[in-house]
Amino acid sequence: MANYFKRLPNIKYQDLNDLNSPETKFDAKNIFRRGKLREDILNQTTFFENYFILGDERPDQVADKIYDDPDLDWVILITNNIVNIQEEWPMETNSYNNYLLEKYGTYEAIYEISHYESKEIKDSSGVVVLPKGLTVTENHVVEYFDPNTETHVIFEDCSNEVTNYMKEERIQEQKRSIRILKAKYLNIVFQDMEEIMTYEKGSTGYISRTLKDTESV
Repeated sequence: MANYFKRLPNIKYQDLNDLNSPETKFDAKNIFRRGKLREDILNQTTFFENYFILGDERPDQVADKIYDDPDLDWVILITNNIVNIQEEWPMETNSYNNYLLEKYGTYEAIYEISHYESKEIKDSSGVVVLPKGLTVTENHVVEYFDPNTETHVIFEDCSNEVTNYMKEERIQEQKRSIRILKAKYLNIVFQDMEEIMTYEKGSTGYISRTLKDTESV
């Protein structure tokens, strides 16, 4: 992310520990200036490829693999609208194990049943009577009339148990499926970032294209 922060413009920031000298300010990166992809780019599926994060891969490692430049990790993040990497990127193995133990208290509790989900049930014509993945009770029963056989059917074996571990694994798997901006479109992102990270002349506090002032406390 170092390359990303270099692109951030600066602001004149007052030292809150020295409020008696409001004229004393220092330059700081404007972390509230956030880069993002344009909507017209986000909606162009041909600009992207699907990618599955392997093991403990970090954004910089993915960027190095895809773009031959680990400093383009910020492109990976903004492409997927990731703001909080701690919560929105798959956890590293040790951190994940510690998280599970802290959340559920014991290893036994990690593998306890969280809830039950429905199996997919179809009638003899192939029509779905019960969709897969609905939250149901342990002994959920499905009753339906099968028009093809003209019989009343009672289906009792129609639920699967889902453990806490399975539930957490699903969340991690979802985080592993990301989009990658194709390398040939990187220049578009660089140009957009240049515009986003530049102050407009005449805007409040404008000093230069890369520096603006803020009000003293």
